[in-house]
This record gives sequence, C-alpha cells and structure tokens, in this order.
Amino acid sequence: MHIRDILSDPKPSLSFEFFPPRSAAAWEDLYQAIRELEPLHPTFVSVTYGAGGGTRELTHDLVVRIKETTSIPPVPHLTCVGHSEEEVFEILERYAKAGVSNILALRGDPPKDRPDYDWSESGFRHAADLVAFIRKFNESGAHPDPRGFGIGVAGFPEGHPTTPNRVDELDFLKAKVDAGADYICTQLFFDNHDFLDFRDRCDFAGIRVPIIAGVMPVTSLSGMKRMAELAAGARYPAKLLRALERAKANPEAVERVGIHYAAEQCAGLLDEGVDGIHFYTLNKSHATREIYNSLGLTAGV
Repeated sequence: MHIRDILSDPKPSLSFEFFPPRSAAAWEDLYQAIRELEPLHPTFVSVTYGAGGGTRELTHDLVVRIKETTSIPPVPHLTCVGHSEEEVFEILERYAKAGVSNILALRGDPPKDRPDYDWSESGFRHAADLVAFIRKFNESGAHPDPRGFGIGVAGFPEGHPTTPNRVDELDFLKAKVDAGADYICTQLFFDNHDFLDFRDRCDFAGIRVPIIAGVMPVTSLSGMKRMAELAAGARYPAKLLRALERAKANPEAVERVGIHYAAEQCAGLLDEGVDGIHFYTLNKSHATREIYNSLGLTAGV
C-alpha cells in the first residue's frame, strides 16, 4: 500500500520500527513480536539499515518476509553511505519487483570504524540527493505502481546532532521535501513541546507533508543510556528522570514508568492532531501493546 494512501486516512497512522537481527534466536524473537503486533493492524512497519549498508541483505530479507507473510506494508530504510547510483538502482529494482511500495530515504551514519569517512565515496552526499534519485527512478516507470515508491525522510524535533544551526537544519529538511518526499518521520523525542514546535516551524517554512512522531518508551535504565548514545542529543525531561529515579531499584517498576510516560506522550500527541505515531519497538512487542491498551486503542484504530 502506497504511503500516500495510508496517510490520506483521517485517522492518525500508527506504525512500528524493527531492525534485522543477527542471530537465529533473535530472528525467532522478532517473528514472535511481529505475530503479537500484527493484530493491532499497524499502518506500516519500517525496517532499519545498518551503517554503511551493513545489514543490506538482512534488511531486504526481512522486508520481503513481512511483505509475503503478513498484512503489514513494510517500509525499508535506505541510506546514502557507501552506495553508488548503480547500487541504489539495483536495490530499488529488487524492492519494486517484490511489490514493496515505500522507502525511507536517509543520509545514514558512516561505519563506526570509519570516523574519517569521505562522503565523496558515495554517489549521494545528502538525503535530498537520494530522494531525488528515487523520484527519478519513479519517473522512469520501473515500479509497477505508476506513482512509484512513496518516499519518507527523517526529521529531528530536538535538532540534528551534526547541524547545530537550526535555520540550516530546516532548510535541509525542506530540500528533502522539495526533492520529492511524501512524509517526514521524526527521530525519537521525550518532550511533546519539542515536536509541536518542530511541526509549527515546518509549517512556517512551507513544509506541507504529513509529519509522523517517533516515540520510544524507556523500558530499562541500561536501555535509556543506549538510547542517549544512538539518538545523539536526545533530552530526557526532569519529570521522566525523577520518576525513573524513584523506580530504579525495581526493573519492573522502571518499565512501568517508561510505558506510562510514553502512553501520556502518545495521548497528548493524539489530542494535538498528530498525523501519526511511529513506535521504536527494539524488536519487542510488550511495551507497544501496553501503550495501545492504556490509550484504549482497538485494532486498526
């Protein structure tokens, strides 16, 4: 299902993110999570792509399996790092032949062992270049859907870690939308004011595509620290930190605090008319299912 059709529904989109595991046991855990989440009828699921395309084949395999064995539209991530135009064309062609309808186009992070990564090694310096290339692929008629791939891009309510100038940051985002992006999916955030201000600034800048809010519940203190590293610049509000501090002696209480906080976030976003909420699941279903239940969301609503 094309993302334009998904987001044309007046009800907010509710979607999940998965990543390709690297062990057989982890794959089985993921498939169990997918089975548990599918009855919630997510509008789509996204599948991540490792730094430098490190999980390229694993991403493809997971996307195809979701497409063939579930009713959920998969949205693979695709990054600029380490790919020539010819390689990206081949990837797009494979997805088109598999019936995949949407792509999330990202600049991506260079491999961890390449801190001095030279962006001239890639066929694409910026996500806007990748978006423009996918749009060119669409216009070639190589996709069975005459509209081609639906294209998503990333947004950063708390600011992009490599772009401290917030004016430039919004210019870069508008360049991605002007190049052909159909929607924006944001990095995780913990303060709804950051998202709402970001949405207002997008509107002021003339960015008129749907903006989906990224939410990740804290389920452990160690996970919170990993989140801070992965999502550089993520800010934890004092209200959340105080609640976690009170619960820190009990891991189950920490999880309850994180789920309750995320549920309140989601309720606030829904009240503000958000276009959609994207749950960063870490390949687990429990927290997302608990949030659905606490919000009174029924399957498909």
